[in-house]
Amino acid sequence: MESSLLRDMVIIYALAAVVVGIFHRIKVPPVVGFLLTGVMAGPYGFGLVSSVHQVEVLAEIGIILLLFTIGLEFSAAQLKQMRLPALVGGGLQVLMTGAAGAGGALLLGIAPGQAVFWGFILALSSTAIVLKLLQEKAALDSPQGRTVLGILIFQDVAAVLMLLAIPFLAAAGGGSAATSQVGWGLLFKGLAAVALLLVGARWVFPWFMGRMAATRNRELFIIAVVVVLLAVIWLTAWAGLSLALGAFLAGLILAGSRYSHQAVGSFMPMRDLFTSLFFVSIGMLLDIRFLLAHPGWVALGVSAVLVGKTLLAGGAVLALAQPLRVALGVGLMLSQVGEFSFVLAKAGNAAGMLNPQSYQLMLTVAVLTMALTPPAAWLGGKLASRTEQIALPAPPGCPVPSTHDLVGHVIVVGYGINGQNVTRAARAAGIPYVVVEMNPTTVRREAAKGEPIIFGDALNQAVLEHAGVLTARVMVVTIADPVATRHIVATVKDVNPALHLIARTRFLQEMAELYKLGADEVIPEEYETSVEIFARVLRRFLVPQAEIERLVAGLRAEGYEMLRTLEMPPEHGPDIAKLISDVDIITLQVMADAAAAGKTIAVLGLRAKHGVTVLAVRQGRKTLANPGADTVLTPGDFLVLMAEPKALEGVRALFR
Repeated sequence: MESSLLRDMVIIYALAAVVVGIFHRIKVPPVVGFLLTGVMAGPYGFGLVSSVHQVEVLAEIGIILLLFTIGLEFSAAQLKQMRLPALVGGGLQVLMTGAAGAGGALLLGIAPGQAVFWGFILALSSTAIVLKLLQEKAALDSPQGRTVLGILIFQDVAAVLMLLAIPFLAAAGGGSAATSQVGWGLLFKGLAAVALLLVGARWVFPWFMGRMAATRNRELFIIAVVVVLLAVIWLTAWAGLSLALGAFLAGLILAGSRYSHQAVGSFMPMRDLFTSLFFVSIGMLLDIRFLLAHPGWVALGVSAVLVGKTLLAGGAVLALAQPLRVALGVGLMLSQVGEFSFVLAKAGNAAGMLNPQSYQLMLTVAVLTMALTPPAAWLGGKLASRTEQIALPAPPGCPVPSTHDLVGHVIVVGYGINGQNVTRAARAAGIPYVVVEMNPTTVRREAAKGEPIIFGDALNQAVLEHAGVLTARVMVVTIADPVATRHIVATVKDVNPALHLIARTRFLQEMAELYKLGADEVIPEEYETSVEIFARVLRRFLVPQAEIERLVAGLRAEGYEMLRTLEMPPEHGPDIAKLISDVDIITLQVMADAAAAGKTIAVLGLRAKHGVTVLAVRQGRKTLANPGADTVLTPGDFLVLMAEPKALEGVRALFR
C-alpha cells in the first residue's frame, strides 16, 4: 500500500471523526457528516486527498459488505413476504419515475434514446443510504421498512437490465451495430450466471460451508465465507451484473444456513468501517465550481428529483393499499438518486450518451439529493403524524365486518406471529376479539377463513372506533414498528383511557417511553426470550415448577431489573445455587457383562447403598417411569438416575 494512500486514510478518518462528532452533538445523521467530509477532503474541496481512485476502490468494498450483511439477515421466507411491494410497488415506482424522467428529458430537446437513459438514472434510489437510515432507526421490520426494501430490491434487479439496455439505446441513437451484440452477450451471460448461482446455492455452497464449519476453526470459517462471497461476486461481475447485487445474493445464499449469525458477527465491524468510506467517496464527486457556476440548474434539478420521486414513489405505495403516512415516508426515503446511477452514468458516458456538462450535472444533483435524504426522512416522520387521521378506502375484496355488538372484547393490532398467537388463545378461551391489520392480502385471506379482521391503520381514530375501542376491555399491540406503536398507545389512551393496553416492543429502551404514553403493560422481546431460557435452565436443574413460576413472575413485576443488573436477588440465590451444585441427572445403559445385568433394583441397592434414585427405565420401546424395586434390569436397558455427582460416579461401574 502506497504511503500516499495511508496518509489519505489518516486524513479522511481524522476529518470524519471531527465532522461526524460535531454532527452527533447537533443530532444530524452520520451519513451527512461523511458526505461533507468527502466534499472537504476531495479534489473539488480543499484537495487534501490525492489517491481518490484508491479510496473509491475501498469504498466499493464497503458497499459489498453492506449488501452482504443485509442479505445475511434476510431469509427466503421474508423475501417471499415482500414479493408484493417488490413486484407491484417496485415495478410501478421504476416505471413511473423512469417515464417521468424520460418525458422531462424529451421536453428539453434530448434525443429519445438519451431521454430513456435519463429515465433509467432517475428511477434508481440509494440502497446504501436508505438501508443505513432504516437500520439506525431499527425500522427494517416496520411496514415502511419492508416496503422500502422490496422496492429497492426491484430497483437493483431493474438496474441490471438497464445496464444491459445501454448498448441498445446507444445503437438506437446512432451508435455502432456492435453495441447491440455486446448487449446480447451480456444477456446470455446473465442467464448463465443465474443458472450457476442456483446450482451453487442448492448443492455446492452448503457442502463447502459444512466441511469448513466442521473444522471448528474460526479463521477457516471466515475464509470460507469470504470464498463464497467472492465467488458469487465474481460470477455476477463476469455476467456484467452489479457487484453490490452479487454481494446481496451471496448473503441470501448463506442466510438460510446455520452459519448466517456467525458470519454477520464476523463482518459487521469491517462493514461499518468501509461503508463510511463509500459516503466519503460520494462526497468527493461534488464539484463546488460547477455548483457555483450553475446554481439555477442545480436547484431546479434537485427540486424536481426530490418532489417528483417522492410523489411517484408514494403513489406506488398507495397502490399497495398502504396508509398515507407510510406512502409519504417511503416516498421521501426514496427521493434521492442512487449510487447505482453512477455506474449507469459511467457506462452511458463511455457509450456517448452524456456530454461532460450533463454528466457533472447528474453527479451534482445525485450527491445533493443523497445529502438531503436524512432530513427528508425526518420530514417524512413529521408529516406522517399529520396524516394519521386521513383514512383511505379499503381495497377491493377486503370486507368490513360489523363490530357494533362487541363489548368487553380484545383488539389485536397486527396479524403476524404474535397477533396470531393472541387470537388463537382468545379463541380457545371463548373471548371475543377483532383484528386490525394493514396488509390487504392478509385481510382477504383471513376474512375468507372467518376471522373477524378489519383492514386499516390502527393510528387512525376512525379505524379504532370501528374496532370498538370505546367498548373493548383489552388492546394488544403486536406490530414491530416502534414509532407506530408509540403513536397507537398515545391515540388509544386519548380515546379510551380506561382500556387496558398491552404493547409489544423489540427493545428494552422503548419500555419507559411506552409506559409514559399510557401503556399498562409492555412486553420487551429481548428479555422475554431471556426469561424463557432462564426458566428452562432452572427446570433442567430440577428447580420446582412453583419456584420457577414465582421467579418469572418476580422478574416481570420488577420490570426485568434482575436481567439488567445481572444480579440474582439474595432471597433466591442460595436455594437455586444449592440445587444446581448438589443434584445431577445421568443416563446409563446396562451392558451385557455388567454387574447390574439380570438383577433387580432392590438387589443392587441403588437407593439404600448408593443414595441414587431411579427416575425411569427404558426397556426396548417401553418406558417405566418411577420403576418398582422388583424391576429386573436386562442388557440394553437404559436407566435415568438422579443423585449427587459423587454418588453417580460411584454406581457407573455397576453398568459397565
